[in-house]
Amino acid sequence: MRRLGVIVALGALLCVLGGVVTVAPALAGRGPQWQPPGGPPYTLPASFCGFKLRVAFPVNKEYTKVLKHADGSTTFLFTGAVTASYTNLRTGKTITVPENGPGKAAIHADGSITEVHTGRNGPFILTPADAKRFGLPTASVTAGKLAFSATAPPRVITSLSLHGHVLVNVCAALT
Repeated sequence: MRRLGVIVALGALLCVLGGVVTVAPALAGRGPQWQPPGGPPYTLPASFCGFKLRVAFPVNKEYTKVLKHADGSTTFLFTGAVTASYTNLRTGKTITVPENGPGKAAIHADGSITEVHTGRNGPFILTPADAKRFGLPTASVTAGKLAFSATAPPRVITSLSLHGHVLVNVCAALT
């Protein structure tokens, strides 16, 4: 269960990164440039909120710059405007939240991840066990500086800090 949660939680990050990586070869040789966003809608299983949660991005004007380093690591810089919609698939209730906030993610040569976001951050998804461990909701939008690190696959969050607050507890808002 925990493994599935970690896979789903980091799936959102990988969807965004996957869209960026597919564009990168077309821009090779031109140096780092801002690239259009990626990331399709996805559904979280009921184990996160007590109901299946659909996450979509009706407005996605976030752009990413990819910087590859000699040591084999890659840095992703995020900027722009994103609006996420969250839908309780049992009731159909939906909330839409602007989540504008710059961020920076590093995938280190060993496959581990370090990520820092400021401003409005989301969707921030944690497994139920990690939500309990860090005292945060399983699905949320936060404000302020959010930083976390995770090991190489299989992903395990090793540190997480929020210097700010939870703006929206998504599961509670849709119950």
